[in-house]
Amino acid sequence: MQPEGELFQLGPVRETQVLHSSESWTMLSISMALLLLVSLWGCSTDKVVAEAPPPEVEVVPVSQHDVPLFTECISTLDGYVNAQIQPQVTGYLITQNYKEGTTLRKGDLLFEIDPRPFEAALAQTQGQLAQAQAQLGKTTLDVARDTPLAEESAIPQAQLDNDIQANAAAEALVAAAKAQVEQARLNLSFTKVRSLIDGVAGLAKGQIGDLVGPNTILTTVSQVQPIKANFAISEQEYLKFAKRISAVTEGKRQAGQTQLELILSDGTVYPQKGWVVLADRQVDVKTGTIRMAGAFDNPGSILRPGMFGRVRAATGINKGALLVPQRSVVETQGTYSVVVVGPDNKASIRPVKTGERFGQMWVITEGIKAGEQVIAEGIQKAKEGAPVQPKQFKLTARGD
Repeated sequence: MQPEGELFQLGPVRETQVLHSSESWTMLSISMALLLLVSLWGCSTDKVVAEAPPPEVEVVPVSQHDVPLFTECISTLDGYVNAQIQPQVTGYLITQNYKEGTTLRKGDLLFEIDPRPFEAALAQTQGQLAQAQAQLGKTTLDVARDTPLAEESAIPQAQLDNDIQANAAAEALVAAAKAQVEQARLNLSFTKVRSLIDGVAGLAKGQIGDLVGPNTILTTVSQVQPIKANFAISEQEYLKFAKRISAVTEGKRQAGQTQLELILSDGTVYPQKGWVVLADRQVDVKTGTIRMAGAFDNPGSILRPGMFGRVRAATGINKGALLVPQRSVVETQGTYSVVVVGPDNKASIRPVKTGERFGQMWVITEGIKAGEQVIAEGIQKAKEGAPVQPKQFKLTARGD
């Protein structure tokens, strides 16, 4: 019976071992299958990466043209003439007769001072004139009457001499009285404060009821057609163009003379061209610059005194300059570079030196050659030595 028990006990053990062995083979088969799939997937991924096409970029050829050289200076606009409006008599303001910020004509009424004291002064001087004229009439009659009597020795000659002196004094009094009347009439006219020039009126600094006088600035009127642009150039630049500047400033505005461009604070170029009107008498010893002034036609009074901008003038021609779009130039910590696509369609990062900007193009002085292709769109996709798919970039009028 014992052997049978042993067999009875060993049977299940062998069955369990068989089951464990079967599960091991199953797990091993699954693991091998997974490893095979991972291996196949990795190979497939490497194949996909290897077969990814080069990035697409847009390129433009480096062009070569003659471009003008410009000199730019910071400029401040000012009225061609600025007239400070100050009353010439003392009195109280009773009216303001203009609208601030509007265009005025010479002689337009701006303010009025109470005229009554001046009307009274005029009447008084007119009365004094009448008295002087009456005295003159009397002395004239005395001379006319006493002259024949003195000739006949009917009266002393001294009496006639006194009459003549009294008549001369009366004539002088009449002349003085007339001058006083004219001064009183002039003072009365000064109670109406008028614009001295054509221009744009500023804000009123005097208010109704203020006591004003010759030292009071009531407002300012600026002539803005044309408008003046003040700027400064270095002594070296002045010496280059001294003859041309002198020829312009000594004569009147001439067709074909050096023209100025005005770049406004928002970056736009003012459509009207300007001309040089003056150069200061001396160079500033502190800055080494000389003050200049240009003038610009200002239809509609769009430009106003106090505006800032940049005055630009063509100073020469850069023959055969190499040009690329500004968007092709990358600036990194003060250095500039472009990405050149070679004949093998591989990208090459090329450091360059830049010159003047010409519209939406940039002059390159060193680092590239005419006809080379530079990337204008997709620079961030290109890597040094990596292949790319180039296609031509279309430049618009704005260079975008």
